[in-house]
Amino acid sequence: MRALMLHEKNRMSIEEVEAPGAPGPGQVRIAMHTVGICASDVHYWTDGKIGPFVVEAPMILGHEGAGTVLEVGEGVTDLAVGDRVVMEPGVPDPTSRAVKEGNYNVDPGVEFWATPPVHGCLADEVLHPAAYTYRLPESMSFAEGALIEPFAVGMFAATKAEISPGDVAAVVGAGTIGIMTALAALAGGASTVFISDVLPEKLALLDGIDGIVTVDATQQDLGETVRDATGGWGPQVVFEATGAAPAYKALWSLPAPGGRIVLVGMPVDPVPFDIATAQSRGISLETVFRYANVHQKAIDLAASDAVDLSPFVSETFAFDDSVQAFERFLEGRPTDVKIQIAL
Repeated sequence: MRALMLHEKNRMSIEEVEAPGAPGPGQVRIAMHTVGICASDVHYWTDGKIGPFVVEAPMILGHEGAGTVLEVGEGVTDLAVGDRVVMEPGVPDPTSRAVKEGNYNVDPGVEFWATPPVHGCLADEVLHPAAYTYRLPESMSFAEGALIEPFAVGMFAATKAEISPGDVAAVVGAGTIGIMTALAALAGGASTVFISDVLPEKLALLDGIDGIVTVDATQQDLGETVRDATGGWGPQVVFEATGAAPAYKALWSLPAPGGRIVLVGMPVDPVPFDIATAQSRGISLETVFRYANVHQKAIDLAASDAVDLSPFVSETFAFDDSVQAFERFLEGRPTDVKIQIAL
């Protein structure tokens, strides 16, 4: 079968590789249809590593996928051949303590697609546990299905935020994850979600969505804008979705007194934490690493009238043009949200 193989830093190509074979007990064999490109895929291509995860052997890229079930293994009863599905790319060790405590996303032994040395899903076929494979509603396209993975990050962030009905939320950064978080926060009960970015073209993609207010960070201060709109109080929940060090300078005074900060973006290097400001304002802090126990909810919400993911698919490339798709990602066009590849 074909696969997009990263051989080493700056060198990837479509290769013929051995097919995965028949599914084992509890597994399904899936024909991939659509796969989104994530910044992590690009980092492995351009840098050969992300933190401690280093590409030391050829690795198939991709972890945001949707496809069709070709074959089911022994014991699989909730999926059938022909089902359109999306896959949760991280598979934990079911015997681990993290799993037993309900935190499988931080299981040290989790095997996550396209994280060295684990192969990803930019291939004709994959094997995957049925327990982490979810049926795609008929109302949703494969393209929307492939967006469920990043939407699940936003869902997990909104869940960790413990949003109460009517809360005002603020999102720092309108990249893919920032947008997904804003949509999830709004659907989760926030009355208004303010979202800021330095690219007005990116913010324009959110125009017309009731309840979302965009803030051009080159012209306006997010904190001042939200306080002006809330009688000087501020947002009950703030999501940091950039991971950029400068964003942390004013972050600790951004929420309303007694509010909550949810850290979604992941900084490359350590950033300053103004403990005294956070303490004196009664600010609580939550962190997000991938997601846990939200994929089915993300699918159900995306299939409802509350959320429409389709406008955020910016361009779809043929599998033969995968390298060009990655090059397009690197262009950083301000109107691009998600670049996908169709197999």
